Amino acid sequence: MTDDTALWRDVVAVHARVEQRLSTALQRGHGLGLSEYRALAELAPAPKGERRMQELADALGLNQSSVTRLVNRLHDAGFTYRDVCADDRRGVYTVLTDDGRRRHAEARTTYDTTLTEALGELTEDEALGKVMRRLRG
Repeated sequence: MTDDTALWRDVVAVHARVEQRLSTALQRGHGLGLSEYRALAELAPAPKGERRMQELADALGLNQSSVTRLVNRLHDAGFTYRDVCADDRRGVYTVLTDDGRRRHAEARTTYDTTLTEALGELTEDEALGKVMRRLRG
């Protein structure tokens, strides 16, 4: 195994561990999946709380099909609605509702706290410590 392969394996391990903690906390505390939270987090600071579907897909690292399913779930929950672009009738926006903005605000504290705790619990002997040491040279 090369050094780069080992480093990447450690990065993936840390990522998976932290993602699991975030996912569990958001689901239990707010009934949101991690992707749903991240979509709300992308929409909340956007002008008018809206993003083109393709922009949202790119920001979340999802393909068009996956972002469509995600936006459908958010729409069904009442957190977003769709709007047609006035300049380009082919363009579709996902727009955050007041309920979506509230849910994001409620969940943001859980997300931030859980992330800080999860990263803080990693010891120097664990993957993050290894990754940081190797990145620093």
